[in-house]
Amino acid sequence: MKRPLIVLTGPTAVGKTSLSISLAKAVNGEIISADSMQVYKRMDIGSAKIRKEEMQGVKHYLVDVLEPEEEFHIVKFQEMAKAAMEEIYAKGKLPILVGGTGFYIQAVTRDIDFTEAQQENTYRAELEKLAEEKGAEYLHECLREVDPASAEAIHANNVKRVIRALEFYHQNGTPISEHNEEQKKQVSPYNLAYFVLNAPREILYERIDRRVDQMLEEGLVKEVADLRQEGCHRGMVSMQGLGYKEILAYLEGEYPLEEAVRILKRDTRHFAKRQLTWFRRESDVIWVDKEKFDWDEKEILNYMKRICEERKII
Repeated sequence: MKRPLIVLTGPTAVGKTSLSISLAKAVNGEIISADSMQVYKRMDIGSAKIRKEEMQGVKHYLVDVLEPEEEFHIVKFQEMAKAAMEEIYAKGKLPILVGGTGFYIQAVTRDIDFTEAQQENTYRAELEKLAEEKGAEYLHECLREVDPASAEAIHANNVKRVIRALEFYHQNGTPISEHNEEQKKQVSPYNLAYFVLNAPREILYERIDRRVDQMLEEGLVKEVADLRQEGCHRGMVSMQGLGYKEILAYLEGEYPLEEAVRILKRDTRHFAKRQLTWFRRESDVIWVDKEKFDWDEKEILNYMKRICEERKII
């Protein structure tokens, strides 16, 4: 018997948080955050982290557990998420993966094997030095030469993932994109309901712009300034997150605040677009278009519960 697992994802600002709480309460579930930023302490506003009071007593895992200087990557996420799932199953409850990082979700739902992709520190250091000296674009071009499919899928600014892909090729002589394709074909070891929330693009973009304005009102600039005071810098994985790198650049005098905000809004819209592209490529996802339900969360919840019942997940 496959163990049950629910995934609730979708592009940034689509409104996953409140629905995830209603869902967890309805199915006796606990939530594992599949988000690369909410895992960090003191990075609350820029990561749109769920607040204690919003949790309504529902236990959350992988939220507020790492210091900003700690590195968080796919292998660490998979390890921590699996440990959380075991804890949830042991209580007789249902794990619900919630968040917008598609690759993280896939690492769990397909149980991707990363053993071949162990890092080799000397080569990694060489690549990091190259990125520093010649820039992210140069490194991205190196990747395009050996693994065009990965270069297409990974943004040049995502230096961490570009390095991982180059590292994999260096160690195995084969592109990581091929490895990922093979892993993707694996049937999920879980009895899965994989929901992707969606909304019309113009509404999504409006919500993104509104969310950025709200983050600024809530004190995003102060949050980043405090982290900087603490010694956080752009070389850290945590400070490369949306909202952090743009405000950090403003604080370091790279451009005025209005420009930082414009870039942040633009890049967040691009990110949402890339998230949707990722989910469209995934098999067995259940698209939940909020508009079709007249934005009624109760209706959406009933629909999701019905599918979970049909699949004998609940």
